[in-house]
Amino acid sequence: MSNTYEQLSPYLKLADAVIITDEAHHIIAVNPAYEKITGYVTEEIIGKRASILRTSYTPKETHDQMKAALKQGSPWSGVFTNRRRDSSVWHSSITITPLESTGAVYYVGVFRELEKLKSGFYLPEERISSIQSSMLKVLAISCEIRDPGIEQHLVRVRDLTERLTHFHNERLQLGWPEELVNRIAHSSILHDIGKSGIPEGILYKPGPLAYYERNIVEMHTQIGVDIIDKIYAELNDDLFNQELELGKNIILYHHEKWDGTGYPHQLSGDGIPIEARIVSVVDVFDALTSTRPYKEKWSEERALAYLSEQRGQHFDPELVDSFLALIQ
Repeated sequence: MSNTYEQLSPYLKLADAVIITDEAHHIIAVNPAYEKITGYVTEEIIGKRASILRTSYTPKETHDQMKAALKQGSPWSGVFTNRRRDSSVWHSSITITPLESTGAVYYVGVFRELEKLKSGFYLPEERISSIQSSMLKVLAISCEIRDPGIEQHLVRVRDLTERLTHFHNERLQLGWPEELVNRIAHSSILHDIGKSGIPEGILYKPGPLAYYERNIVEMHTQIGVDIIDKIYAELNDDLFNQELELGKNIILYHHEKWDGTGYPHQLSGDGIPIEARIVSVVDVFDALTSTRPYKEKWSEERALAYLSEQRGQHFDPELVDSFLALIQ
């Protein structure tokens, strides 16, 4: 052990916080910076599991990625949400490197407390997700404020989009990361913002629309993209760039149909972005099962039967299968 300590001890002289564990992830050494940040002193933490700082706020995917990398003998970097000895929460950017010494493997973790960085600031992923979701919701509702029932519809579409995207991803083992699922869900709330540019007399007209009125309504996809482009040009912020790009696809293409008879570009099959295909199923289902000024409410059974009938025509057949399995 003494030879090992001599080989690893130089890492403990780093200004950043350092933790060294054995192959079973038991702590064998920490440096003064670690003690200062965590509140734990060396004597009470030696022999403890490295997970002593762990909280439920760190996504499970983060731990899974770390374990997979270390198991392969590769270094890993990421962000953890940790808990100090006094139970207060803090965030760290950490790099863990496997090192071999005297025939055994050890792990050296070097990390910094993100809240104490001298420039900029840190937002944890869950906080970023909350901000993105709230801002996009406010944007969508603001654009459709003429309709008093629109908020409930938008929230239902967002929540059901999230459920369907998760379920479809797992059912077909697509391997989509959690952040993509969240972005699709957040962006779905923007799907009809272009309707803010459609005259109320046409938008809420009871009964069938005339040919020219139908053409005007169908313009809401291009109007919505124009709104997003203006916001994108003004905002120029990485926090929303990906959501706005996904939002544009959803706005423009969620009325396309699997068989190519939709609008505005008559795309078909996989040529329609997957995020738009997902929202198409959810939006139609919620519209059918809701009371609107121009239509009566359908039963859930009738709406599901319609989706089943339109499998491979209006809708992506695999998404219909996922949706039916999810709801039923």
